[in-house]
Amino acid sequence: MKALLIDDERLARLELRRLLGAHPEVEIVGEARDAAEALPMIAKLAPELIFLDIQMPGMSGFDLLEQLDDVPQVIFTTAYDEYALKAFEVNALDYLLKPVVPARLAAALARVRPRNEPARLEQVFVRDGDRCWIVRLPEIFLLESEGNYTRVHFGSERPLIRRSLNVLEEQLDPAMFFRAGRKEIVNLKWIDKVDITVAGGLCVTLRGGRTVEMSRRQSTRLREILSL
Repeated sequence: MKALLIDDERLARLELRRLLGAHPEVEIVGEARDAAEALPMIAKLAPELIFLDIQMPGMSGFDLLEQLDDVPQVIFTTAYDEYALKAFEVNALDYLLKPVVPARLAAALARVRPRNEPARLEQVFVRDGDRCWIVRLPEIFLLESEGNYTRVHFGSERPLIRRSLNVLEEQLDPAMFFRAGRKEIVNLKWIDKVDITVAGGLCVTLRGGRTVEMSRRQSTRLREILSL
């Protein structure tokens, strides 16, 4: 498992590197002193896991996550416990308070999920005001275009992200997500019911009740996929 350490404190990085020495399954591929240094390293090294400080000079850890197209799995490491609630709202794997305790580190690493398809988008970082989340793709049931932004539907939340629907579509697994038309992409796993419209096209009802009408062309494709 490739890991990147991101922390502006050199001693904190050294201590974390020492503790990770007890976990041979973790390969430390690099260290960054701040978010600006980390961004190109994440793009180049494609770590499966990042250990991320929250308060750093310049961009915060949350600001860094917002810059990423594909968010690795995240374990926060910070000395500021007032950020704990926010970190868990973000849905990080874990939150480690400095100085890091070996047993807590081991428990955090036990939560790391194997990454089966590194070429596919697996989770995205979403911010709405002071609230933010790391959302796994299977939890998203609908993506809606709003100009150069996309509204992400998961749970009861509907925040916007700063990426167009077309850009997102290129990174999505076509076995999971289906382009309904110009403005919407639906998660096939969330389809609860399929109805035929008056015009002969298809209208799907997603779990939770949201309905999405397919374009004529996409109705034909969906019939093939669902063997209708």
